[in-house]
Parts: sequence; C-alpha cells; structure tokens
Amino acid sequence: MSSADSQPPSGAARPLSLGVIFLTLYIDLVGFSIAFPLGPDLLAHYLGLEGKSGALGWMVTQVESVAAALGIASYAPVLFGGVVASVFSVLQFIFAPFWGELSDRRGRRGVLLFTVAGTAASYLLWALSGSFWLFLLARVVGGAFSGNLSVATAAVADVTSRAERSRAMGLVGAAFGLGLVTGPMLGALAVRWNLAEQFPALRAFGINPFSVPALLAFCLSCLNLLWISARFRETRSPGARAAAVEPRLRNPLAAILGLDRAELRRVNLVAFVFSVAFVAMEASLTFLAAQRFGFDARDNGYLLGFLGLCAIITQGLIVRKVLRVVSELRVLSAGLVASAVGFLAVGFASAPWQLYAGVGVLVFGSSLVNPSTTGLISLYAGPDEQGRVLGIFRSLGALSRAITPLLAGVVFWVWGAPVVFVAGSLLVLGALAFCRGLPAPGK
Repeated sequence: MSSADSQPPSGAARPLSLGVIFLTLYIDLVGFSIAFPLGPDLLAHYLGLEGKSGALGWMVTQVESVAAALGIASYAPVLFGGVVASVFSVLQFIFAPFWGELSDRRGRRGVLLFTVAGTAASYLLWALSGSFWLFLLARVVGGAFSGNLSVATAAVADVTSRAERSRAMGLVGAAFGLGLVTGPMLGALAVRWNLAEQFPALRAFGINPFSVPALLAFCLSCLNLLWISARFRETRSPGARAAAVEPRLRNPLAAILGLDRAELRRVNLVAFVFSVAFVAMEASLTFLAAQRFGFDARDNGYLLGFLGLCAIITQGLIVRKVLRVVSELRVLSAGLVASAVGFLAVGFASAPWQLYAGVGVLVFGSSLVNPSTTGLISLYAGPDEQGRVLGIFRSLGALSRAITPLLAGVVFWVWGAPVVFVAGSLLVLGALAFCRGLPAPGK
C-alpha cells in the first residue's frame, strides 16, 4: 500500500465528491428500478401485440412447458419475467469488471459519462420499442452499460481515507435503498399515462403503453449526465491512472478466480453467498405475504416500502455510526447472525406483525453486511485496482440476481415458503463460516 493511499484526501474535495457520488447513484438507481412493477404488464402487452406465433411466443411456450412440468403453471408469467430480467443481470455480470478496470486506467469521470450515456440510450430505445425484440435489445444495452455502479463505488474509495472507507460505503447503501424505493413508485405512477392511446399516430414511431416510464428514466439519465458534467471532479490522478493495468473484456469467472489475495476471494465469496440468500428472499417475499396473509398489491407495496425504509435508515445512519467504533469484521459477523435469525422469522411468521418484525431484523442484518463487505473488499485491494476489484464484486452481485429469482420462485411454488427461508438462513450461516479467520485490514 502506498503512503498516498493511507492519507485522507483534501477536505475541500471530499464532501462535494461524496455528495455528487450519492446523487449520481441515487438518480441512476431510480431510473433502473422504474421498470420493476411493470413486468407482467409488459409481457401481456407484447403477447397481445405479437401473439404466440413468433419468437416471443416460442419463448413463452417453452417457459410454460417448464412451469407445467414442475406443477407451477400459474407461475409461468413470473418465470418469464425472471428470464427477461436475467438478460440484464448477465450482461452486468460480464461488463461490470471491465468498466471498473477501465475507470482505473482512464479515470472515473469519463467512464461514468460514457456508461450513463449508454444507459440513457437504452431507456430511449425502450421508449421506442414497438416490438418485443426492440425491448429485449434495450435491456441488453442497459445491462452492458450498467457498470457505472461499480465505477461510482470505486470513486468513493478514491475520495475517502482507509479509516472512513466502510462508513462511506454505508452512504452508498443508503443511495441504493432510497433509489430502489423511489423508482418503483414512480414507475407505477408513470405507467398510468399511455401515450400510444392518447396519440395513436405515435405508434408508428414505436411509442407504446410503457413509453412514459421509459422516457422518465431517460430524462433522469440525462439529468445525471448534466450533474456529472457539472459537478463530478476526476478522482484519479494521472499518475494513478498510468499505474493501473490495461483494461480488457475477459471471462468474469476467470477475473474472480484470478484475484491474487486469498482474503479478497473469500470476502467476495461471503458477499456472493449472502446475496444469493437475500435475492431469494426478495423474489419470494411478496408471494409469501399474498399466500399466507392475503396481501394484495397495495399491502405488498407497503411491505416493500417498509423494507426500503429500514435499509435507508440503517445504512445511512446507524451503520455509519457503528463502524466508527466497531471493526468491519465484527460488524459483518453481527450482520450475518441477525440475517440468519431474520430469515427464519420471516419464513415462519404466523401474523403480519411477525412478518414485518422479521423483515426488519433481516434488513438490519443485511445493512450491516453490505457496507462491511464492500469496505473490506476496498481495503484489501490496492489503490491502483479499486475499480477492477469493486467491478468484480458488483459482477458477482449481478450473477446472483441473474440466477436466484428463478430458482427461488421454483422452490417456493414446489416446496413452499419455509424451505426458501430455511435455505436462506443456512446459506447465511455458511457465509458466516467463510468469514472466520479473515485478517483485519490495515487502516
């Protein structure tokens, strides 16, 4: 570790940079999550438009066959939505390490501008998606350019001292939580305005019932571009950029296995296992609430809003204070234990208040785990590889989101909610075992 890395950045640059990074992440995640509540309606729209005779129909038929073979025919639309969503996550898995590595070499600001512009292009393509394949292409473009999250996180490492690194990652987590709460609400509101219905002539240009949410996401990305252009100062010095390795697109699994420090590989494994468990919970929670307690869409909206609010408060306020006096490793262990308890509490809840209590405990645990794992990865990595290493970390998170929702949904509908949440608790305890013996990072 160089002496420069151990010193805090200048007081004049740091507060502005953290604020800019927070807003950059927040705006990006609002745009990203606008599409979350639209999945089933998107499928119904394109099926109504194109029928089951084309390639879309073939894909739906295959998904329905799998669902019927598993005895979960009613789950087929959600299963198809998971397949489409996984396209985005797979592209993110492939490209996140590349963008992170490129930002080590070329600088954070330029890569952020480029990836946010690519994200904006994907939303514009979605707004003009008069066919399913254009919509799918929009998801592919969006996934390929989604590495801006890892680049912005690496910028946090650039502008913070080692002693405050993990606390700053809590601010990143708060931006994630706030963005993922705001986006779906905006998407649910924006989809009420159907430009194709109000202005039928626009259908010739690909305008569709979901163009307003897409255009809202596009405008947010353009706002982000203006914000970064005006306020984001480059956080990588020319010397630091020259010392970084030349970026190249490669097999993400090879990049992960190629990490040259055992502690980096192990923390990434802990984070990946935990992410698999947590994403399984996210994919199953609303089904559990509807099946066991009769929650409708509004009730589930309240539940997810509560989840997001807990994440914002915990990561934005509580964890930042805890990490001032408690080490990352102890915070990580405590978060894993709390999460394991929360999984069981949710899985066996017999009343709505117990469900809410279990979700609160689970989110509290995850809010301890996420900034501590991100902070540990950044602290174990050298100053010239923050983008690459944090890109690999985000890539693994994307991999968990590509595969887990489908698997968790199948397990839920075939074997029931308790199996999903007991399995989640066991995975978290496995992650706890993996983090034993990790060395304390130097501050």
